[in-house]
Amino acid sequence: MTPDEKKRIEDARRAWEARTLKPALDKTPDRPGLFAGSDGAPLERLFTPEHTAAQDYVRDLGFPGEFPYTRGVQPTMFRGRLWTMRQYAGFGSAAETNQRYRYLLAQGQTGLSVAFDLPTQMGYDADHPMARSEVGKVGVSIGGVEDMAELFEGIPLDRASTSMTINATAAILLCLYIAVAERQGIPAEKLSGTVQNDILKEYIARGTYIYPPAPSMRLITDMFAFCKDRVPRWNTISISGYHMREAGCTAAQEVGFTLANAVAYVTAAQAVGLRVDEFAPQLSFFFNAHNHLLEEIAKFRAARRLWARIMTDRFGARDPRSVMLRFHAQTAGSMLTAQQPENNIVRVTVQALAAILGGCQSLHTNSMDEALALPTESAVRTALRTQQVLAYESGVADTVDPVGGSFAVEALTRRLEEEAETYIAKIDGLGGSVSAIAFMQREIQESAYRYQQEVESRARIVVGVNDFVLDEPPPGHLFEVNPAVGQAMGERIGRLRASRDAGRAAQALEAIDRAARGRDNLMPLILDAVRARVTLGEICDSLRTVFGVHQPSVVF
Repeated sequence: MTPDEKKRIEDARRAWEARTLKPALDKTPDRPGLFAGSDGAPLERLFTPEHTAAQDYVRDLGFPGEFPYTRGVQPTMFRGRLWTMRQYAGFGSAAETNQRYRYLLAQGQTGLSVAFDLPTQMGYDADHPMARSEVGKVGVSIGGVEDMAELFEGIPLDRASTSMTINATAAILLCLYIAVAERQGIPAEKLSGTVQNDILKEYIARGTYIYPPAPSMRLITDMFAFCKDRVPRWNTISISGYHMREAGCTAAQEVGFTLANAVAYVTAAQAVGLRVDEFAPQLSFFFNAHNHLLEEIAKFRAARRLWARIMTDRFGARDPRSVMLRFHAQTAGSMLTAQQPENNIVRVTVQALAAILGGCQSLHTNSMDEALALPTESAVRTALRTQQVLAYESGVADTVDPVGGSFAVEALTRRLEEEAETYIAKIDGLGGSVSAIAFMQREIQESAYRYQQEVESRARIVVGVNDFVLDEPPPGHLFEVNPAVGQAMGERIGRLRASRDAGRAAQALEAIDRAARGRDNLMPLILDAVRARVTLGEICDSLRTVFGVHQPSVVF
């Protein structure tokens, strides 16, 4: 923008403010409440070209499918292929969850997403005393290769794209998946999908860790090295801002903390001798789709641009696939309300729209009843139908980056990028993400506390919670997990141990123990162990013996 153009717009704005805006405000002032983004910072009443004057189109936006990928990672985006509709599901036994997968696929779901129960996430078999009350409650229970085979019964793994939300035990679950594919006659190089495998956000915000950071990072880089040769179509990590946002962080913190964690993973991989363009194309990301439509669209665009610049300038990546930020989005579970759960359908629609307009590669839409229980079939069908209506009826998938060029969206994109860069610089100054865990925890807690104060003071309105409230009985007909599943799964694990080749299983565990004490890549040995029907809990116990367990320092 030339100085003359800038002055002409400034003069016109001032004239509008005096001639048109002031009389309108004198007659009808702004309604009470918070006109702000997730960080509480006020939003402009109006955005104009003044707010984007510093933007250079080619440098900062460019074209979809080209650096800096602000406008999307594919040239045609959803005109060529829609995002993967990947509904997250898992409960009870593998057989029960398999039935839900078949139902979702029949309803038009285009990718699988596995929710594991807490014992599986924490590395305990179903018969362990720590596990019994939680088996199958918030996800599916997986203890060995037979469970994994049953989970995917009748689903050809060379044609399925599977995402597994698993972190501390990610290496074992991926090996179980490979072993099941082998049983189907499918080689590992034909498998496609994602394993979350992001342990840093577990230390920061979620808590399903097992080992201390150093051996946990080793397991992650072992997977990077193994998959680049053996499972080349697999995304080896999904670096996740979602859970930090669920814990209460702002949009800028979500981007900054997530990309700082990603920097830590890339740095760790380089430290063990991997070249950036060998493993970076298999990195992916996972973000929250929250309530503020414009801020969320801008957040996704800012994250893409910032990551492209980090990978190019900081790590010297040259393969375009190494610098593309490809991401899965899930609508915000923390924004679902138990009160008037039908309102959640509208919330999820707005959040899904933000993810689509922000250029996601896959999407999960939460079900209206998830603030109360695991979703019923009818609720999860409505959640999937939400994606389908947006895809096929709304028109938002027909144009690449349709909000690109909006003064508001471009200004918010720049602001979020700059705020995220500031957070990354602070984390760098603290020695990187592993050293900055306490800092990130404090920032999240302060943001969560401020948000709760805004809700309690009614500066932020949550429909059905602090305004438009109804006196109504709690909803019925909720989903319930079979209470007998824990005992049944524990007995199943016992039968597996009794029927396997005990000598072969013991040798496999001894090999893992030796490798854990040395430097060899653990992935091939874990794969040999699950082929020998060693259980997930047994492998984790072997690694606990060598690595120890993480002792958190809780920050308040």
